[in-house]
Amino acid sequence: LPDLDVSIRGAVSIARRLQDPLSELVKISPEALGVGMYQHDVSPKILSSALSGLVESVVNSVGVDPNTASPALLAYVAGVGPKLAQSIVNHRETNGAF
Repeated sequence: LPDLDVSIRGAVSIARRLQDPLSELVKISPEALGVGMYQHDVSPKILSSALSGLVESVVNSVGVDPNTASPALLAYVAGVGPKLAQSIVNHRETNGAF
């Protein structure tokens, strides 16, 4: 939505977070999550690894709908990486829902 006003993009972002919080969470870099006042005291690499592991655990516990999930969300499913996630989305767009 780069052509829209920043206030409208913000409103859309909030609405998306209300509709599907997990899908929106995986699009945010770990450094931007604001996990606490001491997050800057932790190595960015360690923080990123810990948060990625946590998000992967949650995604695998909750599950995802392969008919609506974004590549960013699908990439956190166990056994699915970024390339396979994109292939799943491409297949879905070409052939329809699973």
